Amino acid sequence: MDTTAIGSELRRRHDELVAELTALTTVVRDPSATIGFGKRVGEGTSEAIGRIERVAQADALTAKLADVDRAQAKIDEGTYGYCDRCGAAIPDQRLEARPWAVLCLRCSAT
Repeated sequence: MDTTAIGSELRRRHDELVAELTALTTVVRDPSATIGFGKRVGEGTSEAIGRIERVAQADALTAKLADVDRAQAKIDEGTYGYCDRCGAAIPDQRLEARPWAVLCLRCSAT
């Protein structure tokens, strides 16, 4: 397993995720804007729903970023390719599909 190439891929993915998070969480302040939750879907309600969706997207990106950073740390520690929970080897096919995988399939399903 070429951990040098995997490390490069993880660093690239890290940078992409940070850029996505920055774009997603940058707030443009409009002092005249108000958000309301009325009985009808209006502009304020739509904006509030959009913000809720962006928070969920940011949470998912943050979790993936944590996995990418953990996988990079595992390369540095010499434990890359082994499950953080049970210690079993993570199959190469999983690592090829998700180089940031830090759990085996069994542990990731629980």
